[in-house]
Amino acid sequence: MRGGRPPRLALGALAVLLALGVSGCATAPERLPPVLGGVPAGEVETLLTERRGHATELARDARADAIVVYSGDGVFNEVLNGVTGDAPLGIVPGGHANVLVRALGLPEDPIAVAERIAAALVENRARRISLGRVNGRRFAFGAGIGIDAELVRRIEELGPRAKGKARGDLIFTWEGAKLLARRRGRFTEVLEIEGLGRAAFVLVSNGRPYTYAGPLPLRVHPEADFEHGLDLFAPRETRARTWPRYAAYVLRGRGQERAADILYGHDLDRIVVRCDGSLPLQADGEDLGDITEAVFEAERGAATVLV
Repeated sequence: MRGGRPPRLALGALAVLLALGVSGCATAPERLPPVLGGVPAGEVETLLTERRGHATELARDARADAIVVYSGDGVFNEVLNGVTGDAPLGIVPGGHANVLVRALGLPEDPIAVAERIAAALVENRARRISLGRVNGRRFAFGAGIGIDAELVRRIEELGPRAKGKARGDLIFTWEGAKLLARRRGRFTEVLEIEGLGRAAFVLVSNGRPYTYAGPLPLRVHPEADFEHGLDLFAPRETRARTWPRYAAYVLRGRGQERAADILYGHDLDRIVVRCDGSLPLQADGEDLGDITEAVFEAERGAATVLV
């Protein structure tokens, strides 16, 4: 089923997928299955990830009527790329940024979210949302080529030093500032967006906000929402003097859609980008390597999430 109302839940089996080594969260994973144990399911199976990409395999092989994932945004992205059928999905925040959880209006406390998901399963409370896809890889809230993907890569290269919520926020801000300083704020045209023109980098969103800077939502695409297609933000080029204006746009959530130096699109089904050379690509905060071409596509009404 695509679009329309979420399916009625006939819960014969529930899979609880726990990502080992979740960061930024003090809740022990073993506390979650008991919270979900009150759900009237015929079977509750606990699945543990062992390596990067394992969640995709576990989700693909799960024989469950619903899947609840305790993880950060990256592991949930893996689940989205493995799940088949129309099983409702729940996400319990176990990462650093927890962008999707916050964007869906859920609290950041894992036990509170687990209790809410348990109630949603009992009450048949779910929300149908659209997803994005870039070069075949699904994403839940955002993907980008260029500056943000380069920043994601830098954070990943830091490894354990970037773990923990407060420390992660500080490092993210510091690395972003260093990236801008090294370029002196200047990003020139390095790619072509089919039908729209040339740009310095591309940010594509499936909902809002695009991400968070600590507690602050960054509304890069103020018109985006999870019920429609993709939104595009792509500056033609930037200089040091343009960044204060861009910061005002994303903090206020208005202005960029009318700016003459920004290619902006709303509720799009397809975006084709061709790069002058290899550029980094990220989706849901996961480094997807370097690309020379990217095709972004909207999957309308593709997933059911427990809220």
